[in-house]
Amino acid sequence: MPASYAYLGPEGTFTEVALRTLPETATRELVPMLSVPAALDAVRGGEAEAAFVPIENSVEGGITTTLDELVAGEPLMIYREVLLSITFALLVRPGTKLSEIKTVTAHPAAQPQVRIWMKNNLPDVIWESAASNADGARLVQEGRYDAAFAGEFAAQKYGLVPLETGIHDAENAQTRFVLVGKPARPAAPTGADKTSVVVWQRDDHPGALLELLQEFAVRGVNLMLLQSRPTGEGIGNYCFAIDAEGHIADRRVGEALMGLKRRCPQVRFLGSYPQAEVDPQDVRAPGAGTSDGEFAAASDWLARCQDGRF
Repeated sequence: MPASYAYLGPEGTFTEVALRTLPETATRELVPMLSVPAALDAVRGGEAEAAFVPIENSVEGGITTTLDELVAGEPLMIYREVLLSITFALLVRPGTKLSEIKTVTAHPAAQPQVRIWMKNNLPDVIWESAASNADGARLVQEGRYDAAFAGEFAAQKYGLVPLETGIHDAENAQTRFVLVGKPARPAAPTGADKTSVVVWQRDDHPGALLELLQEFAVRGVNLMLLQSRPTGEGIGNYCFAIDAEGHIADRRVGEALMGLKRRCPQVRFLGSYPQAEVDPQDVRAPGAGTSDGEFAAASDWLARCQDGRF
């Protein structure tokens, strides 16, 4: 039996389309799951080698369900990311007219991406969320809703027709997906990498977040995502999901993480992995004083001073 990848299903989701861009899927069994937590739990339980799930979109930011599962559940690690451009189609049962639509459904992350279109074209329609966009299409097929926002490619799968296509409020909208597995040694640096962590504050005080960010800033590490998530321990108690440019093997990134570990009661490493669609030749060089060579030279200088070799 081939190794399997679990993904947010059912068949016909944007997640499945993005997953199939990975070459290794030709030798994997692809298993649709009903939710992001179910896909990640399949990995935790040993039922799947990895899970492929959405984690961020360019309109609303982080996908909170995925972030919260990575924050609170048994530790997992990100190994790959994929970017997919997103446009929606309004899928209906054959013969349905726009004026006849009273209810519509899709994944919650889709709503901010079609809100203006709905205001202009379906102002009085009732929205209800579905587990995924493809699941919304399935519910329309079953007659539970009049229409669903999903990928146009899902229409044939569920016996629907695209009443409208190319729907998006923001040009060039993208969703980022990640391949998640059990913790292991990160792959070697590529020169165009990203490191993801979650950090918890020791306490809430003026400048607490600034202190965490300075661990990156003073070492010249660029942040690509910063999102707060409640810990569930009361108002004002937050942890922070952070994506930083670079690899844990880079001296500047490794030392920034060590700085966080000194300051924070808990730091969860979520992985160092290649940035999607970024050529290492296009990555800007580290700022003055932040290259691995300069870190090594400074370390050697300190050692000489400690030994009396000035």
